[in-house]
Amino acid sequence: MSEEPNGNQQDQGDPLVTNIMRTGIPTVGPDASIGETARILVEHQVPGVAVVENGKLIGIITEADIITREAEVEVPTPVPFLDAIFMADAGPDFDDEMRKVLAVNARQLMTSPVISIRSSATLTEVATLMVDRRINPVPVLDDEMHVVGIVSRSDLVRIISALENQG
Repeated sequence: MSEEPNGNQQDQGDPLVTNIMRTGIPTVGPDASIGETARILVEHQVPGVAVVENGKLIGIITEADIITREAEVEVPTPVPFLDAIFMADAGPDFDDEMRKVLAVNARQLMTSPVISIRSSATLTEVATLMVDRRINPVPVLDDEMHVVGIVSRSDLVRIISALENQG
């Protein structure tokens, strides 16, 4: 075990996120169009792109967000009760789906706040975060909170495959 600068213990066999993440990933500004954002996802073959404003991470747009725009949204059903009609509360998921369906730019489509991970984290920590929070991909931030990369499930599978096939 070696001591990491932030005080975390790191097992020699547990790679750091900096050795797993993809770097050189473009970001988009909050005013980027949905079409431009989708094009970036396709051209760079990434499952998500960070939305950055004034050098700071403010949101993330994933493939799922782009797909949600094209999905049919189930509208709450009116429920008659005595002499009144109530709309069954569809909850925050409905509100979020409607926001994404109607979005025209990155700020309207993005998920915020963003769950991110520090570049000093380990494979185990990022895998645990992805499983526990059901997120993919995860932006990677440096000590100044700037986006330095992105790590996805496929990146983890690639490194796990390499580790499992050693020796």
